[in-house]
Amino acid sequence: MASNPVHKLTEEQYLEIERATEFKSEFFNGEMFAMSGVTLGHALLQRNLLVELVNRLRGSGCEAFASDLKVRPPGSGNYFYPDLFVICGEPLLADDRKDIIVNPRVIFEVLSASTELYDRGLKFQQYRTIESLKDYVLVDQNTMRIEHFTRQTDNTWTLRDYQQPDEELRIDSIGASIQLGRIYEAGS
Repeated sequence: MASNPVHKLTEEQYLEIERATEFKSEFFNGEMFAMSGVTLGHALLQRNLLVELVNRLRGSGCEAFASDLKVRPPGSGNYFYPDLFVICGEPLLADDRKDIIVNPRVIFEVLSASTELYDRGLKFQQYRTIESLKDYVLVDQNTMRIEHFTRQTDNTWTLRDYQQPDEELRIDSIGASIQLGRIYEAGS
């Protein structure tokens, strides 16, 4: 039985299409993947994290960003939109369009049923190739649970699992701590 061949895009074709549209798509191994809309729970977690990070990072030389900028792992030709990320020092940009970051220090992904395996697997595999990345944080939107992966000096990754409202998500690479109860606080 014959199958339809998949037409692969070049990196340049992806960027041309992506920059001309109003919706976001990630790019992995020559294919574009449209980003789906988010739930209210996802949006609240993303907002709470952004507010807490902005407040804690003020004056530190680090800045938090929401999912409007692309992140490109080195040499991959792949592009992702993390839910949140932190840059310390000067942002390193891939080109003069100033919409592709190559030096995130921390990346946050809010898990959903449709993206959890991707966020834990292929995406994390790609993110780990980013030399500047020190922490990868997975935020469960269905239960109070945060999995925090930290790069060690020998390039291994350790996991810290947070599940209690009074626990502090402590990210030493950016000098920030956030109580889980604040991250999972309902809309006000």
